[in-house]
Amino acid sequence: MSTTGEYERFFPYEEPYPNQRSAMAEIADALDDECDVLLEGAPGTGKTLSALVPALEYARRTDKTVVITTNVHQQMRQFVSDARAITREEPLRAVVFKGKSSMCHIDVEYQECQTLRDTTRTLVEKEQERAELTDQADALLDRLREGEDGAGEARTAVTDELDAVESELDELRDGNVCEHYYNNLVSGTEEFFEWLFDDVRTPEEIYAYADERQLCGYELLKEGMEAVDLVVCNYHHLLDPAIREQFFRWLGREPEDVVTVFDEAHNIESAARDHASRALTENTLEEALSELEDVDDSRAESATNVVSAFLGALRATYDDALGFGEREQVGEDWHDLTIANSDRRDNLTLAFLDRYEGRGIDTEVDLALQLGRTLDREYEEAYREGRTTTRSECQTLSVAEFIAAWMADGGKLGQHPMCSVRRDGGTDEVYGRAELYTCIPREVTEALFAEVHASVLMSATLRPFDVVADVLGLDDPVTMAYGLEYPEERRRTLAVEAPALFSSERSDPETQAAIADVLTDAVRFTPGNTLLFFPSYAEAERYHDRLRSRADVTSDLLLDGSDVDTESLRQSFVGSGDATLFTSLWGTLAEGVSFDGDDARTVAVVGVPYPHLSERMEAIQNAYDRAYDDRSEAGWRYAVEIPTIRKTRQALGRVIRAPDDYGVRLLVDKRYTQKSVEMGKYGVRESFPREERAELVDVAPGKLKFSMLNFYADLDAYPGEPPRP
Repeated sequence: MSTTGEYERFFPYEEPYPNQRSAMAEIADALDDECDVLLEGAPGTGKTLSALVPALEYARRTDKTVVITTNVHQQMRQFVSDARAITREEPLRAVVFKGKSSMCHIDVEYQECQTLRDTTRTLVEKEQERAELTDQADALLDRLREGEDGAGEARTAVTDELDAVESELDELRDGNVCEHYYNNLVSGTEEFFEWLFDDVRTPEEIYAYADERQLCGYELLKEGMEAVDLVVCNYHHLLDPAIREQFFRWLGREPEDVVTVFDEAHNIESAARDHASRALTENTLEEALSELEDVDDSRAESATNVVSAFLGALRATYDDALGFGEREQVGEDWHDLTIANSDRRDNLTLAFLDRYEGRGIDTEVDLALQLGRTLDREYEEAYREGRTTTRSECQTLSVAEFIAAWMADGGKLGQHPMCSVRRDGGTDEVYGRAELYTCIPREVTEALFAEVHASVLMSATLRPFDVVADVLGLDDPVTMAYGLEYPEERRRTLAVEAPALFSSERSDPETQAAIADVLTDAVRFTPGNTLLFFPSYAEAERYHDRLRSRADVTSDLLLDGSDVDTESLRQSFVGSGDATLFTSLWGTLAEGVSFDGDDARTVAVVGVPYPHLSERMEAIQNAYDRAYDDRSEAGWRYAVEIPTIRKTRQALGRVIRAPDDYGVRLLVDKRYTQKSVEMGKYGVRESFPREERAELVDVAPGKLKFSMLNFYADLDAYPGEPPRP
């Protein structure tokens, strides 16, 4: 069992925060008991090191590898910074891993890369074989000259074999190889690995180092992952089952020898859902039919029967689902159409069954799969031998795999069949997509957490823990929560009794005027930058325009949007001493981005920013209702309310990032106030953790400016005379 002294040698700074010390001790005990951990810690309180320090000590002591992962780019940079700090105190072999697409020097797709890799390795192996045979032939020639019996016959056999190898080498050189990977195999790599483990290197640094030397940094990094202490990576390396299997193989580890640490773990559910969902476009179906026209194989007829029937069914289904005038409104983004039925299979499946004519769908799909695998092997061989310049993807195989999954899984609990359309920007034609949308991703995450040794899931907004455990499939995890331990007198969290910003009332002029008055006061009485989060970019734009027309608002007003360079906008905002940034809570600035110190003083969440209640969201609600039929309002709570409150809490956490920081946090909507208990499920105050509810102070809209004035004046925060109420 570990002791405090053992794991704190991995702590890279002078002194842990009090909550860090407690969390490290609890996590160390949990890992000794081989338990998973759910850790919630307020923003800026050192969760990463709280998990990483005891995990590294445990892994070192028990011969494990720690994999820490996130889906937020800024957190990835923080991991690298922390790992570098640790290596200054304790020797650590760490790698930071990204996917091939971001590290490839010749910009080829995954399958093409794999073929190039195999061919290049074969070429090098044949060159080595030629060198060995040449040495044998030379030695036998010497023995022949010395008159040794049998030397001539043996040399003839060797030279015949050498001629055959030379012929093979000529064929391989005429084929496709990767020069960067070739250099990996024929050059000494000791210098690279000495450089790699001399510090914690980013993928960008590895790419630059390798590119300068005409090496493949991605393959070198894969080779260097064995026997490392720590790997930093993205979610998809763990959440995609196929990638995970390869990833652990590169690590040289069985799953039970891996301890995983997930940051921003409240995002695992949606990320796993994206990985589990499958889609097939009309264009891919057409490409498969074109591919089959040129195939001389008895199985091609069966494959064509299946593919053409599914293509016709897809077109008929979205044509029927499009309402009057709806086709003309379709843009370049995917537009979902309703095809699911409550009492039978979806309309696309029914149309497919109606159109299909053949010997049986299961039989002909199986034949299509067989043919697809055959064609895929042929494409790989043609590329390897240099008969083609690119490695073709087998569209028949992709289509057959999707149709097989659609028919087998489309009616299962948690799988929602969908149809979408979009407009091709080049041809202006509308085309369709079939999608099997995964509503409950537990089958993806449960297998992961069951097979690895232990996992630590951490976030500033992980509670309620029982929901996390249910949704992700964690078995009796250890739970711990640490609130914001910075001085309470340096922050105010106010619930403003403003009108409830229900979607049906957002266009009401009186509601808009009342909200605009509140925001005007919030901006005027903030000594510095103000960060405003809205339910959507449209609402952000609405109030940006309203405040821009007010003469008493002198702050620099900045507007975010779906087509805005958010990072440039953020830099403009933090570089200003008096700016207000209007953005969506569902954008990229609500989490994983710090606004430290003067970067932002006041943050406001305007309204209760429920996600758009689309068919996807309704499908998730229905799936949870069916999966947890013994629990009241499970669908609404799991799919809508809890994710929304987590997002809200994440947004509030953008300020107050250090003990000496200060600021005001606003919840602008009466649904956050104590009166919200009268509003049933639409009142959300009780959805906040108890200690956060205790800090919420209700304030009337007209009194907000006085509350903010008193708070900031007490801290002497105004650079000159305070504004007048």
